[in-house]
Amino acid sequence: MTNGPSARLLALLSLLQVRRDWPGQLLAQRLEVSPRTVRRDVDALRELGYRVQAVKGPDGGYRLDAGTALPPLLFDDEQAVALAVALRVVAASGAGVEEAAARALTTLRQVMPSRLRHRIDAVQVGAVATRREGRVDPDVLVALSTAVSAREVLRFDYGAPEDDAPPRRAEPHHLVSRSGRWYLLAWDLDRDDWRTFRVDRVRPRTPTGPRFTPREVPGGDAGAFVAGRFRGAEGPGDWPCTGEVVLELPARDVTPYALDGLVEELGPDRCRLVLGSWSWAGLAAAVARYDADVTVVGPPELREACARLSARLAAAAG
Repeated sequence: MTNGPSARLLALLSLLQVRRDWPGQLLAQRLEVSPRTVRRDVDALRELGYRVQAVKGPDGGYRLDAGTALPPLLFDDEQAVALAVALRVVAASGAGVEEAAARALTTLRQVMPSRLRHRIDAVQVGAVATRREGRVDPDVLVALSTAVSAREVLRFDYGAPEDDAPPRRAEPHHLVSRSGRWYLLAWDLDRDDWRTFRVDRVRPRTPTGPRFTPREVPGGDAGAFVAGRFRGAEGPGDWPCTGEVVLELPARDVTPYALDGLVEELGPDRCRLVLGSWSWAGLAAAVARYDADVTVVGPPELREACARLSARLAAAAG
């Protein structure tokens, strides 16, 4: 398979990562070396920090376990690209670890072959500007994630630190990132209803409460349910009014402000925008805020709403 020691070590590590236990003889066959060479290469991996355990049995074998320190890592092409894309998303998420994610992405990109760098450079995640007070403490994010995973009732203060309000009690179900902010979707035990809490305003208390049996989120999709709440709906669902326009603006200038709208580039200075709102008048106003020439594609209700808004603004200006 490989003759060089370094290449053989990488091949051995790759094999150890794809299944839990490997018989020594089978590893030797896959690497086209002797069992003695496998033992020597396993010792070399251990010196690099990998915890490779010997497995007892008729044939003997090896298992890669988690260690206490982070050793050098090995990813295949698809894993490396997926990790790079995830780091781009985290860098734009408002999770409070943007700088660390950017540094990790730079480190990963430097060691990538050019064929992979071209793939990840083609993926651009628009960073959403967030106010400083919207930044999330990573420790809080971890604490909430732990409570969600453990299914433990969360006790927390909510709002500004100077607010003199009793602590809230809720069953945490999901963490949702939307428009550069993080939200906790939870069942509020005091209000007996679903609530969304801005994570940057949550201050968890310890210890957490008892374990609970998870409730089913209406519609089954936490992200869609939270989006529906922002639309003023009681659950998931599309906007009651959705329209399509063409804006004489670059897509990059529209995307950061389109929220859950769909932006499609039509050229260097034109883009297609599909956007929803709770009313046709609200949708017409949302389109007008871009301060650019606009062509309404449809439906007719949006054209009529734009005409009414134009007449009102003209009368106000006159």
